[in-house]
Amino acid sequence: MIEKHLRRRAVEEITGLSRSSIYAMMARGEFPKPVHLTAKAVAWPESAISKWLNSRRSAA
Repeated sequence: MIEKHLRRRAVEEITGLSRSSIYAMMARGEFPKPVHLTAKAVAWPESAISKWLNSRRSAA
């Protein structure tokens, strides 16, 4: 099965985080890094976002 990849706006909607929060958390190693789709386009594997969300829920 092919993994679905989420673009930034979809990640913002799913997580409730802003663009700046996502990139700040990535810089601190607290959020998954995206994969490059092209030279300029990136997306996050849906499984990485789901795993991150689940880890946040279990920590609360």
